[in-house]
Amino acid sequence: MVPKKILFCTDFSDNSCPAWELAVSYAKAFGAQLLILHVIDFLGHFDWPERLLEIIKEAGETCEDRLQLMAKEAQLAEDVKTYCRNGNAPREIVALVQEESVDLIVVGTHGRTGVKHLVMGSVARSVLRTAHCPVLIVEGPAEKGESMPAL
Repeated sequence: MVPKKILFCTDFSDNSCPAWELAVSYAKAFGAQLLILHVIDFLGHFDWPERLLEIIKEAGETCEDRLQLMAKEAQLAEDVKTYCRNGNAPREIVALVQEESVDLIVVGTHGRTGVKHLVMGSVARSVLRTAHCPVLIVEGPAEKGESMPAL
């Protein structure tokens, strides 16, 4: 099956760069629409509820700016949609897959192991278990000991 819609999930880290390059290449090669998603997950990150809505709004504006730059960089402007959502990353990814009838998910991984993996979980692993379409998980430079420029 040739994918018509490819979802690239980003946390804007160096580890997402190889997955980004692959998602753009696949979108161009298959003539697919590219969807770019970033999920803002503030749960447990802040102890100041009175500022939380303001912080979420600021983060959303920054997210939208970065996503628009990525859309331009992909050089597929008419075939790119961007999404910035708040919530649990795996749930938001799977929800968007269902809403948009995505054919392929491309996501990078940080390659956490041991206690860090158990405590923090793995977005890629959760998506792999719950998505109803193929998921391509791409190792980031942290696993390979490389460094890449930030997006």
